[in-house]
Amino acid sequence: MKKIAVTGGAGFIGSNLVERLLSKGHEVTVVDDLSTGLKSNLDLNKITFHELSLTNRDGLAKALNGVDAIVHLGARGSVPRSLKNPIATHDVNATGTLNVLEAARTNGAQVIFSSSSSVYGRNGQLPKDESMWLSPLTPYAASKLAAEGYVQAYGAAYEVPVTLLRFFNVFGPKQRPDHEYAAVLPKWIWKAMNNEAIDVYGDGSQTRDFTYIRTALDVIEDAINRGVRTEGAVNLAYGNRISLLTTIDLLKSHFPDLKVNFIDIRPGDVKDSQNDPVLLKKLFPDVTPTEFPVALSETVNWLKKFGQSVANGPATID
Repeated sequence: MKKIAVTGGAGFIGSNLVERLLSKGHEVTVVDDLSTGLKSNLDLNKITFHELSLTNRDGLAKALNGVDAIVHLGARGSVPRSLKNPIATHDVNATGTLNVLEAARTNGAQVIFSSSSSVYGRNGQLPKDESMWLSPLTPYAASKLAAEGYVQAYGAAYEVPVTLLRFFNVFGPKQRPDHEYAAVLPKWIWKAMNNEAIDVYGDGSQTRDFTYIRTALDVIEDAINRGVRTEGAVNLAYGNRISLLTTIDLLKSHFPDLKVNFIDIRPGDVKDSQNDPVLLKKLFPDVTPTEFPVALSETVNWLKKFGQSVANGPATID
């Protein structure tokens, strides 16, 4: 078993990963500033917890000392949030990643980094593959691309073992549904549960390559177990191209009276998203993705049963 640190471990993906790692007998350290994550997502009796920011270089170095692997999920998320405060987004996402890499350079830990499909930006070609040109449209996307550069540089210059994964619209249980910057699926489900209309920015023809949390965790766990290294980025999505209108139709099977408002498109939103999963399947051949309708149903059922446990968390007001 390994000593594994998870930055952002009190958040959506992080807390699901911590639960998975503990179930497999690993020793887990969590680093989280609780700006959006919830301490209630964690069993504090089973982990070592450090409440600190990724910008705290000295504190981070101490917290990550002696670990075998660092799954770096901590970030200042949300495109709209980055448009409001680009400096804070850069400090956490770019400089924070540099701080994580410095800690790994010292202790030899593997770093598994979660980037974002938003780095493709104005490149509208579909499906996406890892060889395509990148053109960020927002400070959030730019901060993730800057972090990618540091991850690759530390892998090349200092031989830090790195695994660089670009996430595409990950969703599932424990994802906060009720704040200004909530992701589209939990926000829609939550509003539907409370008999509120959902907002669609544009005409709903936009598409996303939605990835279920269990699928993302399978990839991360496999990367840890086999020590998978990447020279560049690997897109973590399986080639779905699901429109928002299709998603709404699926939601109506759970919420027949669902009300929908169509409003103006937001600046910085990407119209379409789809990955070509050739490289992903080559590197992680044993991972089988969960089908979207099944994953959406599981998410709806979880929020109906446990949604209050992740609602009413810390405000994300800048």
